[in-house]
Amino acid sequence: MRVELSRGRRYPEPPHPYRSEYARDRDRIIHSRAFRRLEAKTQVFTIRYSDHFRNRLTHTLEVSQIARTVAAALGLNSELAETLALVHDIGHPPFGHAGEQKLDALMRARGARFNHNLQALRIVEQFESPYLDFPGLNLTFEVREGIIKHSHDYTHAEFPHLAEYSLDLRTPLEGQLIDWVDEIAYNTADLDDAREAQLLDLDALRKEAPIFADAYAQVDAAYPAGREKLKFNASLKLVLDQLVSDLIETTQQRVLASGAATADDIRRAASRLAGFSDACAGRNRELKRFLFKHIYDHPAIAEDRDRSVRSLEELFVYYLDSPGSMPPSYEESTRPEARHVVVCDYIAGMTDQFLLRKHQEHFGSLASSRSDATRES
Repeated sequence: MRVELSRGRRYPEPPHPYRSEYARDRDRIIHSRAFRRLEAKTQVFTIRYSDHFRNRLTHTLEVSQIARTVAAALGLNSELAETLALVHDIGHPPFGHAGEQKLDALMRARGARFNHNLQALRIVEQFESPYLDFPGLNLTFEVREGIIKHSHDYTHAEFPHLAEYSLDLRTPLEGQLIDWVDEIAYNTADLDDAREAQLLDLDALRKEAPIFADAYAQVDAAYPAGREKLKFNASLKLVLDQLVSDLIETTQQRVLASGAATADDIRRAASRLAGFSDACAGRNRELKRFLFKHIYDHPAIAEDRDRSVRSLEELFVYYLDSPGSMPPSYEESTRPEARHVVVCDYIAGMTDQFLLRKHQEHFGSLASSRSDATRES
């Protein structure tokens, strides 16, 4: 995507003397409050086990580095790819995907829905408003388009309010890459964090994920007396390199085979062109299956997750049923907006610990009373 062919900003601005439009968007995202809050939002593991785990912010930084590498190798616009990587998780609520699923369930029960990509668009268009001349961050069309399209295809019938983004067309390759580099980042990082938490069975991983087993065998042959931790690290790096290399090579082959020569050609392609080969996609799925089977549903992880999500639900219902309970700016927003939408926005913007503090503030004594009542009965 050539920056000089950008469809520009919703509110025209003069060009910057030495930064491209996508570089300016990148900087606006990095300086946003929502981006900073990612530091206190869970990726998978809480600090209960270690201070060394990824959070949503460090995960985002890892995604952006891989995105830049892939974009540069393919001769794409690395500034646009980096910007989309940095903004891709900005709409995530507290407590990772479990928090997103709970918010979506709560909203669907009220005839609406929650999706972190669409929430990210609301954030950059409405909630982040640091400028005097216009609302929102006033990002370029391609960044706003990539926010909603990078991992999902939407239809005009279901989302008529997104019509300006030409939902029948693909996002450019810079946007298509983000979903894949996101998977590469979290599949490898979650294994690393699982080992840090001492929840990883290395033998089971080698048995159920051949891509890791092959990498480990290669490292073990070269360093038979090496420390197990270092051999694990080296194996994980080989896995990451294999996934990234396959993504680059397969995407390049598909683009060449399609005959696409411009970003518009990519948009009009019958399907997305970025992705893994069939063989590598299968090996990546094996990694994901292992993580779901042994890590994400591990009792220690599930206990933290379920308790946190329960707090989210109780707080949602409390704010919904208690006019005047949210900060004044949010209460004022309930005049033009349905209350459940504003409550969802408020909770989605919270960090994990802020939500838990608010839950304690509103339910701490009540929770104690409930426990006492239970013991007495």
